[in-house]
Amino acid sequence: MSLVPPQPALTAPKDDACTREHAFHAFDTLYCSLTHAAPIAPRFPDDKYPVFVTWNKREGREWHLRGCIGNFSPMPLHDGLAEYALISAFRDTRFNKIERGELERLQCGVSLLTDFEPAASYLDWTVGVHGISITFPHPSLLASSASETPSPASSTPSLPKVSSRNSFRACYLPEVMPEQGWDKLEAIDSAIHKAGWRGRITEDLRRSITLERYQSSRVSVTWGDYIEWRKAHEA
Repeated sequence: MSLVPPQPALTAPKDDACTREHAFHAFDTLYCSLTHAAPIAPRFPDDKYPVFVTWNKREGREWHLRGCIGNFSPMPLHDGLAEYALISAFRDTRFNKIERGELERLQCGVSLLTDFEPAASYLDWTVGVHGISITFPHPSLLASSASETPSPASSTPSLPKVSSRNSFRACYLPEVMPEQGWDKLEAIDSAIHKAGWRGRITEDLRRSITLERYQSSRVSVTWGDYIEWRKAHEA
């Protein structure tokens, strides 16, 4: 996922901020890119939100991730959704580019991020409600302590300042933790590994985390949903 320092959404957060029209617009952008069809103009307000676009692909009876990239900086939705629909389809380095022959097995998910706020510690968030964005310094810069017990107390204020090349960053969208069955500690440790740290995870390392929590409004549509929508709009 593309990581940009979180900023508050410029539009007031609402539970229904994200609609199927947003996902259809993202799907339409990919479809037209792969088929050279004429795009359908978006019919929703060009509000500003941080955006993530997720592509899943059906394999048998299950959906598997095919690409997911977004941006934590609020951006106009008409261009932002189109841009990240293609970035997540073609430039997620974990996967090959999505090809035309895969369209009929795809599902498109759009998340509009809201309610950004700093957490008091790495445990100050709720599974199933919040997404998390974490940063932490290289563990070699930490002062050691004897505690290995998970704690809501954060040691961040006492840490030395470090440059960006000596720090790590990762994020998870709110739906990831329930989907994986993780509790908060498991999610934090997974995010630490995702950020690129491969050494031992200590309690000092966890307490060094600066965590930003946020919420999201999310909608997903399948290829079948999208084709029905496109036919109706073309008619």
